[in-house]
Amino acid sequence: MSDPLTRLLDQREWLLADGATGTTLFNMGLMSGDAPELWNVDHPDRIRALYRGAVKAGSDLFLTNSFGGNASRLKLHAAQDRVFELNRAAAELGREVADAAGRPVVVAGSVGPTGDIMEPVGSLSHAEAVEMFHEQAEGLKAGGVDILWLETISAPEEYRAAAEAFARAAMPWCGTMSFDTAGRTMMGVTAPAMAELVESLPNPPIAFGANCGTGAADLLRTVLGFAEAGPTRPLIAKGNAGIPKYVDGHIHYDGTPALMADYAVLARDAGARIIGGCCGTQPEHLRRMREALETRPKGPRPTLEQIVAALGDFSSVSDGTGADAGTERRSRRRRRG
Repeated sequence: MSDPLTRLLDQREWLLADGATGTTLFNMGLMSGDAPELWNVDHPDRIRALYRGAVKAGSDLFLTNSFGGNASRLKLHAAQDRVFELNRAAAELGREVADAAGRPVVVAGSVGPTGDIMEPVGSLSHAEAVEMFHEQAEGLKAGGVDILWLETISAPEEYRAAAEAFARAAMPWCGTMSFDTAGRTMMGVTAPAMAELVESLPNPPIAFGANCGTGAADLLRTVLGFAEAGPTRPLIAKGNAGIPKYVDGHIHYDGTPALMADYAVLARDAGARIIGGCCGTQPEHLRRMREALETRPKGPRPTLEQIVAALGDFSSVSDGTGADAGTERRSRRRRRG
């Protein structure tokens, strides 16, 4: 029997994922430096509200509140012995919300980076990383997630370790990297290199792609890089709602619902089949994204110029492969909304 995500992908051309976890929780009162995962036990109603916000906005898939739920990150909050408990709680709350949705909704167990640098650059060994990811995966599995969702990864070594851990947990998974350094991940991975990495894994993901990074335009350029590599697996696009800016001492994302609607359609036309938002993306953004995907006809693969015209300039000239984007220096710039 295939997993729920694969079954939905077999039935639908595109799926709408969720939006921002951190942004939403900060709006609920989470303080900077606090561990969001503790809220799975301390404030379960707020986590239910987080999940329900995505479902009511039309998401077909949402991520659990477990991004930093590994032993290394939880150690910063003296909670390294609560990995299984906190991840299971995140998943159980998600299962509750999804089962009450009245339609198929996939619960994806969010797994973020360990926060440590892996060998040979850092001190974290492959075996240690696998163990951390496996511990978290088992907690999410026990809580009832449909799949695991690796996100915001920079290092290929960490991606491989997670894939091995997920195989040990016997769980299907998806995985995204964050291309936030002139078209590359912080550790230098390009879009074509990630596509190659995915196909080399003994336990490859159901779907792969990019999340977070800089702005939505940059993320779509990365998606085009994936598409040009000719992948056999569905692509994921989960871009930020615009560019982060400090406003009155707080980080604010300038992407409007109208801009994110344009982004969603461009992501679909660029080849992504699972489309959502990352930092700054709220339920109103998701509602407009869903409406746009349902009402606007599919078009040809967008050009870089079309992406810039709709979403604004790229943050760098290069897409990470050495190619010149050819658009950053254009004097005419238009940003909708």
